[in-house]
Amino acid sequence: MIPIAPVSVLEKIRADGGRAFPVHAPLGSHGDAARLWNAFDRAGRGYAPDGKLDILVNNAGIGRSSALAELTEAEFDEVFAVNARAPFFLTQQALPRLRDGGRIIYISSGVARIAMPEIIAYNATKGALDNFTLNLAAQLGPRGITANSVRPGIVDTDVNAAWLRDNPAAQAHAALGRIGRPDDIADIVALLATPDARWITGQTIDATGGSHI
Repeated sequence: MIPIAPVSVLEKIRADGGRAFPVHAPLGSHGDAARLWNAFDRAGRGYAPDGKLDILVNNAGIGRSSALAELTEAEFDEVFAVNARAPFFLTQQALPRLRDGGRIIYISSGVARIAMPEIIAYNATKGALDNFTLNLAAQLGPRGITANSVRPGIVDTDVNAAWLRDNPAAQAHAALGRIGRPDDIADIVALLATPDARWITGQTIDATGGSHI
């Protein structure tokens, strides 16, 4: 399932011989999970007639947050609604649709273990995801469903371009000597989705390139 995908992503999947469709739903408001899954059920009939899926990757999130002294209740509510509440209820409503032996993967963040007080509420949402992962793994083990989270560090994406690129100080923390690329994270997620990762569950996988070790 691709909740929201740029046209280029869909085109690449199709060019590689796959099939894909976008599902659009706003996140962060009450009822968002039901709206997304209803859209999935309608759009997916031609792809999976039984309405089932094998892999759920929760990747959507927002990075806005402030230091404790400046953080407003509205800002706190927004970041938790999108980053924590939405994946919680998206997963809850995915369970009847997820086949036994399936995979659930969350995109957490290295800030769940690295102190960055300037984005304190965002950090807390990622810690919540990691704890949710642990509990899901225990609950869904009898169905053969694994649940894991991946903690990226700083990744060179367009979202980070303004402050990251051409900023040597921002690129100096990883033990491997560079900042992450999107494919560094995608390859770890892809591994967790395969049968080769069938014996990995309830884990938070550090994908920071050895940042702050």
